[in-house]
Amino acid sequence: MLMNTYRIPRSIPRFGRVLLLGGLLTAAGCDQQELLNPVPQTSITGDNAFSSPERVQGLVNGIYKAIKAGNYYGGNYLIYSEARGEEFINRTSNTFTAYEAWNQTLNSGSNFVAGFWAAAYAAINNANILIQGLADHPNTVSETLRKQYVAEAKFARALAYFSLVTLYARPYNEDKGASPGLPLRLKAETTTAGNDLKRSSVAEVYARILKDLDEAEADLPAGYTSALLNTTRAHRNTAVALKTRVYLNQGNYAKVIEEARKIVSDAAPFSAASGVAHRLQNIVEIFTTNYTSTESILSVPMTELDNVTGQSSFAYVFNANSEYHLNPNGIWGHTDWKTGDLRRTFSRTASGVQFLTKYGKPSPFLDYIPILRYAEILLNYAEAAARTGDLPKALALLKAVRNRSDAGYVFPESAVSTQAALVSTILTERRIELLGEGFRSNDLLRNGLPLPAKASASNTAPEVKPSQSNYIFPLPNTEIVTNKLLLE
Repeated sequence: MLMNTYRIPRSIPRFGRVLLLGGLLTAAGCDQQELLNPVPQTSITGDNAFSSPERVQGLVNGIYKAIKAGNYYGGNYLIYSEARGEEFINRTSNTFTAYEAWNQTLNSGSNFVAGFWAAAYAAINNANILIQGLADHPNTVSETLRKQYVAEAKFARALAYFSLVTLYARPYNEDKGASPGLPLRLKAETTTAGNDLKRSSVAEVYARILKDLDEAEADLPAGYTSALLNTTRAHRNTAVALKTRVYLNQGNYAKVIEEARKIVSDAAPFSAASGVAHRLQNIVEIFTTNYTSTESILSVPMTELDNVTGQSSFAYVFNANSEYHLNPNGIWGHTDWKTGDLRRTFSRTASGVQFLTKYGKPSPFLDYIPILRYAEILLNYAEAAARTGDLPKALALLKAVRNRSDAGYVFPESAVSTQAALVSTILTERRIELLGEGFRSNDLLRNGLPLPAKASASNTAPEVKPSQSNYIFPLPNTEIVTNKLLLE
């Protein structure tokens, strides 16, 4: 049952409310069943949840609220994705702040293994409820608005399934998606009746993600009335941007280029010619003073009413509480990342090591968390162009990202003169540009690379080869025991 709350108006004095309740009970005395089984005043039935435009708008807001949950993009999804890679060194061995992910010992009973699965599927079910409810109540809002809301829900569902399939299933490129993927839950569920559901293949999950994104693109608005809304709600370019990420993960480089061209101009300075006018902006400002610039395609906004704090906050774990420092043997120590690069300003030094300050606000940690940035789209496009032989375009896109932060940098000829060298350089640029944004472990997996070993004086983590079972997340016990068809 969909739940919401409201209060008895304060205009009724407290004793008046008692008298009113007593009068209602007296009047209803002839109906014992109604008295013994009252409808809770705080419950709203499925029909009532779609009874007004305002209530529907509340459900739309709810799909975005689900994305910013502490175990999802609100914090832990990024924390655990980054911890699995080699860019950070753990200092505390704290199980509750991704130590098991860092040292590659996650198991089916691990808190985050269950927590993220639940958070992502909750986001999916919120989207399914909205889609079904609008189908059942097509006249509550205008047809245009109904299509838009359904499109927003499909975008949210696609984002959640992509996040899940890249953690809990074998990489698409390993066998073109033939491996077991995820239960594809596409119906609104308000009871446990639908718990038992087999896993679809990885390829089937990707097909659904792309179908949702294609349909979302068709019905999402070109933009909204403010920079804030353009950053925090899905619009047409948001769906296109996510498609470039999904196709890149599939190794479908022609489709990456096809989608990227919709929002990236043919020549520098690169920008989106339609919809929201996306383009690169000052790298420091977009993480400190201007969260809603045209570089921000979609971000999770944090406010004092719903911010994520403590052990689920990236800013707390990787910065304020000093639990992970930058690995000097990772990208932080790369010789081609020069000291004058503005992206090196996202750090502080303590105890002789550096900590990432890309999310630098103190408690209550109100930094926006980026989900999609224009810089990523340029790098997705650059990689796809390089892998398909268009080296000039790939190099131009790569230079746009690097020179935005380090205007005087010139790539060595040896780093960009061949296809293999240019692809490698672009992958290195991704590590620099997207550090701390949850990309590294998936970039390793989609390229069939091992999760590297890492170590400090007190902690070590082994290399994990693609052939090992812990190359991906285990399925959570919570799902195994409630879904009898999961392992079939």
